[in-house]
Amino acid sequence: MTSLSVIIPFFNERDSLPELVNQLCGVMQEPELQRLFEEPFGYEIILVDDGSTDGSAGLARKLCAERQELRLVSFQRNFGKTAALTAGFRAAEGRVVCTLDADLQDDPTSIRPLVAKLLEGYDLVSGWKKQRKDPPGKTLPSWFFNTVTRFFTGIPIHDFNCGLKVYRREVTDRLDLHGEMHRYIPVLAGWNGFRIGEVPVNHRPRMHGSSKFGMGRFLTGLFDFLAVLFITRYFRRPMHFFGMAGLLSFLTGFTVSLYVTLDKVLNNKPASNRPILFLGILLIILGAQLFSTGLLGEMLSTSAPGGSRFTVRETLNLTREQSERLEQA
Repeated sequence: MTSLSVIIPFFNERDSLPELVNQLCGVMQEPELQRLFEEPFGYEIILVDDGSTDGSAGLARKLCAERQELRLVSFQRNFGKTAALTAGFRAAEGRVVCTLDADLQDDPTSIRPLVAKLLEGYDLVSGWKKQRKDPPGKTLPSWFFNTVTRFFTGIPIHDFNCGLKVYRREVTDRLDLHGEMHRYIPVLAGWNGFRIGEVPVNHRPRMHGSSKFGMGRFLTGLFDFLAVLFITRYFRRPMHFFGMAGLLSFLTGFTVSLYVTLDKVLNNKPASNRPILFLGILLIILGAQLFSTGLLGEMLSTSAPGGSRFTVRETLNLTREQSERLEQA
């Protein structure tokens, strides 16, 4: 029986993988960690290659041949971290699932306190890089992102995007991730009613390779943030969003048009060729369109899920059941 599944998404991390696997396997042998689970302890480490081009996939294949507890899911191309985590979640068999990045900045020894916190009654426990070993170019945008997300979502944690997290299997089975929504997993879990916790973890400087962080993440992150806000607040009741906006637009346009009409009747002022009249008509039309969008959204809120978000090139050491779940993702 698999007690703990550890998922490691990676992209061009050839120099880090062997050391990370050795550290992880050492942590998995610790009696303190094993005693946290009531059943006989078993674990698996799922390496998800997100289309690496530096030979990382070949190295991961070699590591899997040496250790039977390692699994490999390799993508045809780079699909992004969200897709890699989704593949790992679908393949995982453990009743507790852990994720961490492959750059060695996440310390595997922090897994035990996270699992201990989870077993206190939480459904998801996120790591908090309280003493972060990154340059200001990463820490300042991260602080701003976490502050804004915490304010708008009400989830009281400090580090939404920490790669080191542990989940109950029920959480990962429920998550439906798109785009770059891995940053907002605690928000989506909280929206589903799961209990969220946080534990400070040891963060280490990057020793190998280069960061995948880029300025392009700000724009995609903004769009995903807006999408998550809409999903968590209005996904099952889109009429509450579009209907209210449409009603306000319609009433404003109606009031403007009524003013122009009364001004024509009472003061004999011409109604045509007045910019305010065109504004009123525009607002009425916009209001009707938004209201119609809300009605359509209500009808489509239970629409069928989309197609696959990634293409798998190969897998190693997966069971038949794991492969079938991966094909259905």
